[in-house]
Amino acid sequence: MNKRKIEETFFKGLMHAATIVIVGSLFLILWTVVSKGFHAFNWDMVSKVPEGGFYIGKGGGILNAIIGSVYITVGSALLGLVISIPVVLYLNVYSKKGSRFASATRLAFDVLFGIPSIVYGAFGFTIMVFFGLKTSLLAGIITVTLLIIPILVRAMDEVVRVIPFELSDAAYSLGATRWETAKVLLRQSVPGIITALLLSFGRAIGDAACVLFTAGYTDNIPTSLHQPTATLPLAIFFQLSSPIPEVQERAYAAALILTVIVLIISIAAKYFSKKFSKNKI
Repeated sequence: MNKRKIEETFFKGLMHAATIVIVGSLFLILWTVVSKGFHAFNWDMVSKVPEGGFYIGKGGGILNAIIGSVYITVGSALLGLVISIPVVLYLNVYSKKGSRFASATRLAFDVLFGIPSIVYGAFGFTIMVFFGLKTSLLAGIITVTLLIIPILVRAMDEVVRVIPFELSDAAYSLGATRWETAKVLLRQSVPGIITALLLSFGRAIGDAACVLFTAGYTDNIPTSLHQPTATLPLAIFFQLSSPIPEVQERAYAAALILTVIVLIISIAAKYFSKKFSKNKI
């Protein structure tokens, strides 16, 4: 067996081993969550807010955390999308090719992408202190929006950049303005935008650090943007840190609920991504 064959066999085995480790880790995580959380899961978990003594093993559920997570995640995803799309269109349509400013902007978002979420939480808390705000749903949405904007911008930017440049040239040759060309590129990027939204949604709904200082925690469902709100990651954290076994089991049940929510979002995103891909102009 020659050297090239040995190298090929080695790296092929390495790829198989890496795939097995990743897939095995995923199934191990899912098995742990399901095996420890399924028997603690019941209808009260998703239909009731915590009652008196909930954190010492008594009745109630985590409806407050489920709704709070949905509020923060949907709000931040929509706000992040509104901010990110103009940035992406500017970088790819309005800025000149090879622009140093565009390159520096992409580098800045790459750096922001790698910053730990706890730093965003601390930054959001600093903003709250500066403006005299209290922990609230609004503060949580703003902080999580800052967290996911780099994800949205860089993911959508890569999608727009792989669109054939002939499409833009064709639009300009027909007399289209930059804005009209941007709308054409945006229409072609819909599947990628959905994927980027999915990535940001998963990051937002599963993050605990950035909302710990900003969104606060409450056993009630918020009725305004200025009230504190609970989230599923924090509900899992608080329950898992309890010394009471029944409460710890509820933490795994809450983790199971969070996993199911992310799974539903993933399936829906794949469906809509394929649907829009078939109908692209």
